[in-house]
Amino acid sequence: MSADNVKLGDDLSDAVAALLVDLPIKAASFIVTIYGDVIEPRGGVVWIGNLIEICKSVGITETLVRTAVSRLVTAGQLAGEREGRRSYYRLTDAAQAEFAEAASLFYGPEPAVRWQFVLINGPSPEEIMQGLERDGFARLSPRLAMGTHPAPPLPDRVVIFNAEVATENGALKELAEEAWNLQHFAEAYSEFTARFGAFSREIGDCVGLSPFDCLIARLLLVHQYRLIVLREPHLPKSALPADWPGEKARRLFAELYLRLSKKADDYVGRRFLNESGKLQETTPASQARLDHLKSR
Repeated sequence: MSADNVKLGDDLSDAVAALLVDLPIKAASFIVTIYGDVIEPRGGVVWIGNLIEICKSVGITETLVRTAVSRLVTAGQLAGEREGRRSYYRLTDAAQAEFAEAASLFYGPEPAVRWQFVLINGPSPEEIMQGLERDGFARLSPRLAMGTHPAPPLPDRVVIFNAEVATENGALKELAEEAWNLQHFAEAYSEFTARFGAFSREIGDCVGLSPFDCLIARLLLVHQYRLIVLREPHLPKSALPADWPGEKARRLFAELYLRLSKKADDYVGRRFLNESGKLQETTPASQARLDHLKSR
């Protein structure tokens, strides 16, 4: 199977191909999206040929897919297996747990706010601080960070303090505006809503979309939403501007994901393979995601 000469949006409907306009996609990041949305709730393993086929439709060549998969193996997120002439890649146990936790942000209820302060002791705090910022924490000083959800695993020289807000006034919004670049996230959510809102209006009830179209559209929806949600601070409403666009984006994500999923999951059940055969169209884990989104 060769996909080294690909055309952006090839084999997609015009509506889905339009989602790709001015939307640069990195191979490793998109493969992570595929695993998180499709593979993790269906056992965590898939044939690399499926990855190549899906990535080809968004302009990622077979060479880039294989390079990205190799890097994910080196990073400890994937493990390779062979069955005859076919290669399969499985999420490692650590990655499976990480992906399941991240999925709760997309498909589950709004995360509970849990204020934490993280103090970094010892030499060279910058690398740890940058990791905290990638997880939505705000840098208050070179050694002190603040966040609203549990900190990721950190070295022993880090001290974590749990905290609670004891005052309810406008100062909390001022603190949030100073500590986090909320304008950046607001713009990202607004762009997401504009792009996928227009798509939602155009496709209606998805009659004109093939199952493959629906799967690619859903993956693009999850991919762009994931890039914002995993970085934004998840502040309580009392700390956000009154016209915060994140809530509108959240509702659009849920509504469009549900609309695309019947056909998308049909394609997965017919075409995606692991070492034992076809992946299941639906599983208790994938159905639980749909049920959570319906309840939003």
